[in-house]
Amino acid sequence: MDGRAVIEFENVGHTYDTTPVVSDVDLRLEQRRVAFVGANGSGKSTVARMINGLVVPSRGRVRVNGLDTASEGRKVRKQVGFVFTNPDSQIVMPTAGEDVAFSLRGSGLSKKDRAARAAEVLGEYGLDPEHPAHQLSGGQKQLLALCSMLVLDPDVLVCDEPTTLLDLRNKRRFTELLTGLRQQIVLVTHDLDLLDDFDRVLVFDAGRVVADDEPRPALRYYRELVG
Repeated sequence: MDGRAVIEFENVGHTYDTTPVVSDVDLRLEQRRVAFVGANGSGKSTVARMINGLVVPSRGRVRVNGLDTASEGRKVRKQVGFVFTNPDSQIVMPTAGEDVAFSLRGSGLSKKDRAARAAEVLGEYGLDPEHPAHQLSGGQKQLLALCSMLVLDPDVLVCDEPTTLLDLRNKRRFTELLTGLRQQIVLVTHDLDLLDDFDRVLVFDAGRVVADDEPRPALRYYRELVG
């Protein structure tokens, strides 16, 4: 079954210290492939991090399948996985297998079963569970970070600029991999040429959503905005 959640933002705003970074965001996201684009500092990453409660809004509410990310964050994170820009920030164990198995530490599975499940998921993406995690290539590290989320089988996968540190070939490979997953994807990216097959693109500027459309018109608006 395809992952499909309902993600709702209701009059959401957020302030860091005294600086407003997100204002008046009202959204309902239920498409399978959604992208956030915008210049650095536009608020897109902050909004993405609200989906699994990494950032709690200063005003308004964010809900995933009816669960409030502020008061029910643990339940939300069982449904929403998060992949960061730099995979080294997610890799915490010596080998690829141990790193993915670490994600299952609260699953109730035995150590043996966690290792077996980790090896199974890594094998699907051509990674050796015995390989030292920090000696993987950049593309392989990002795959490892993805596997550490997929082993939990979330319904939603939020990816915050996951292709930034990758070369063009690995960017395309990683994005194609995302589009083949059953999970609902929310992708924050500067790589506009990777978004042709997405269902919806939201353009952020100065903490607000300024365009919300199919890829071609949304990206045309964004290019005119920054051009």
